[in-house]
This record gives sequence, structure tokens and C-alpha cells, in this order.
Amino acid sequence: MTDRHGTSIGFWFDFASTYSYPAAVKAGSLARKEGISLSWHPFLLGAIFNDQGLNDSPFNINAQKGRYMWRDMERICANQRILFQRPSLFPRNGLVASRIVCSFHNAAWIGEFIHHVFLANFYYNQDISDKRTLTNILSSMGLDDTDIMARASSDDAKQALRDQTNEAKRRV
Repeated sequence: MTDRHGTSIGFWFDFASTYSYPAAVKAGSLARKEGISLSWHPFLLGAIFNDQGLNDSPFNINAQKGRYMWRDMERICANQRILFQRPSLFPRNGLVASRIVCSFHNAAWIGEFIHHVFLANFYYNQDISDKRTLTNILSSMGLDDTDIMARASSDDAKQALRDQTNEAKRRV
């Protein structure tokens, strides 16, 4: 995606990532303000952690690091005036939401969808791995959730997310 000036910025993120949330909100806001297009690139951070021998978030493995991160999130979100409440479960699985983004990355509504999924996870404490949460988000946006969820389950969507995750691994 490019804007009228041919400018597009790639934004790599994981729906489960705490720091991705305020960064995505800020990037979306700045891009709209400056007339720059964002190219959204979801990937699965868990796959990268697995390659590093971790089976959970480093913030759960190291309690001190985790406490600092949650306090840091409170400060960042307060400073940027972003809604935030610590979720009751962390991390939550953003697999299906990520496949939706991969399937519809050029859709005009995708940035709004991403914002709503992050809010569901990091403010409303909703399970973003639950397809009902995602269909509710899509329906609230006036979108055909049946078609979107079907495309997100396709082999093409699965492969696109694998490719994105492999590219993210390559960039680490």
C-alpha cells in the first residue's frame, strides 16, 4: 500500500505483544495525520521465542522483567492517552486475527480491525483467540464476518502468516 506520495511504512507486530499495542495505535494515528500508508505485517512472536528455546513470554519467565513491563505499559499508555488494563491472561493467542490481517491486508478497514483487536485484548480483557470475539469485532464494524472468518481459515491465509513469521525470524 502506498499513499499519494508513494510512501508506505511496514509495521511488524504480534497481537499478543504488549509493546506492539501502543506502537500500533501511535503508528496508525501518525500515519493518518501525515497521509502515509501503513503496511501491516502480523507475525507469531511465539514461533521466534520457540526457536530461542523459550516456551512462554520472557515477561512470564522472568517475574521481575514482567513486573517492570506491566508498569512500563501503564506509563506508556497513560502518556499516550491509550486505553489500557492488564489482561487477566497473558499472552493471548492472536493466530486467527493475524490470519485475517494477512488475508485482507489491503482492505480499507484493516487498520481499524487491528485497533479493535488490540483494545479487546489490552483494555476489555477479551479472549482474542476466541472466534466469537473476532466475529463480534467484525460485525460491529459492519463487515461480513462469515466470509472473513472463512478466508482466515484458508490454506492461503495460513501460508501467508507462516511466510510473514519466517520473514520476521529472518529479520531478527
